[in-house]
Amino acid sequence: MSHSYVSNLMHCTFSTKDRYPLIDSQLESELWPYIGGIARRNRMKALVIGGTFDHLHALLSLPSTMSFAKAVQLIKGGSSKWVHEKFPKYSKFEWQEGYGAFSVSASQVKRTIAYIENQKEHHRKRTFQEEFIKLLDKHRVDYDLLYVFR
Repeated sequence: MSHSYVSNLMHCTFSTKDRYPLIDSQLESELWPYIGGIARRNRMKALVIGGTFDHLHALLSLPSTMSFAKAVQLIKGGSSKWVHEKFPKYSKFEWQEGYGAFSVSASQVKRTIAYIENQKEHHRKRTFQEEFIKLLDKHRVDYDLLYVFR
């Protein structure tokens, strides 16, 4: 084969450091599009970005040459730097160190997009911590509850 053909769809989620509620509507309205721009500049496709005041979800399509760890590094580092430069009032803004990453099959793209788009409604009933544990369980990721949120 002369070309590589890859479907590498990843649903990722990560929160602000210590889950501080720093992403208000003003920041969100500019941060989600900015993160989409980081993805485009690095040959990723952000199919959807959403979240709430303390965390982000994104469905990303990664190029065959990029690891997921590199994708998250680019997104977190670039967006955090931009927030500090553009919005001095968010001087405490930081992303947490870790993240959740879950592979998504092509047949589940629409469902995953709907899930991410519905974050505000979803979090009227469930905290980020509850949601994250549910995602880990759904995707059969091993974890020790003592260390998930430290």
